Amino acid sequence: MTLLPRFAAALTLTVTAAALASTPATAMGSHSTRPHAPTLSWRLLDTPTSTARLRGLSPVSAKVVWASGSEGTVLRSTDGGRTVQSIGPAGTGDLQFRSLYASSARHAVAVSIGDTPDAFRAYVTDNGGRTWTKSLQNTDPAAFYDCMTFTSKRVGYVLSDPVDGKFRVIRTTDGGHSWTTMPSAGMPAALAGEFAFAASGTCIQSNDRGDLFIASGGVDPARIFKSTNGGRSWSVLSSPVAGAAAGGVFSLSFGHGGGGVAVGGDYTAPTASVSNAAWTRDNGRTWHAGTGLRGYRSGSTWLTRGPGGVLAVGPTGSDVSWDGGRTYAGFDDGSYDAVECASDGACFASGEEGRLARLTTPRH
Repeated sequence: MTLLPRFAAALTLTVTAAALASTPATAMGSHSTRPHAPTLSWRLLDTPTSTARLRGLSPVSAKVVWASGSEGTVLRSTDGGRTVQSIGPAGTGDLQFRSLYASSARHAVAVSIGDTPDAFRAYVTDNGGRTWTKSLQNTDPAAFYDCMTFTSKRVGYVLSDPVDGKFRVIRTTDGGHSWTTMPSAGMPAALAGEFAFAASGTCIQSNDRGDLFIASGGVDPARIFKSTNGGRSWSVLSSPVAGAAAGGVFSLSFGHGGGGVAVGGDYTAPTASVSNAAWTRDNGRTWHAGTGLRGYRSGSTWLTRGPGGVLAVGPTGSDVSWDGGRTYAGFDDGSYDAVECASDGACFASGEEGRLARLTTPRH
């Protein structure tokens, strides 16, 4: 996909979400029929920026969370969000760090986009952001790097839009310090107009078995690619999510017992709620339509506690599912782009105007 439509997407979302920025992040209450479902709400944290849009998000634990976004911004908290510091690489103010992975309070990888091909870069830190090393700088004008996932602390993958007719995947085996382009022989051909979305860094994801998944858009229906051998070969299925020039699957998330979800929609129709969710219970072999999302959703995460909890966020609010993505109910109207949960159950969301929030579940 060309750079202009990609940035038009970001501008459209900014304008749409601006009207929601004044909406307080208070719970409307989950309307789920699940017995004793907890009441969810977002608690906004103080951040050192009110202008950066934070689309990259990587909580490590209840205490350690990293976020990243426009204006070369990388944020980190080591005390659960009570204090948040800006620690991004120097000289990157014109970059957008759309994808982020952190394995500890010290180690993180941030991948950027920008308005020129060489703005697609990867930076890595091993000392909590005191120094950063540029480990990748794109030189291929046809590449557009959208999203990133790690299957271990050392092995990670970054996805580019199709190059020479196929999605391109690059891999690191040393925690982001070096990268290699994976052979494309096992990747199915992309359809005309097919691409991925750099909305929350979650268009490539992995499950607890190490399988890799790619979400696409630009074609109808949107498609989901799967690899069971570390990206050497892929299969592809049509999904129940509608695709369009500005629509498709924006985010994937995988959880318990083979469960997974896909969420998306059309960013030019942010309140449209038809054919924007899908779920699987067999590790992505089959996908089924979900219902209840209240609009376009750019981010999703599987709640690490409980058998079927899923969160989905977008510029018009947040939704929760207690049945593995089959049905959703709204619980917040604030604007968020990304949402992630740490392995200890702590969940965070991030978005426009420096918004970083922590999920709360009050006890009764």
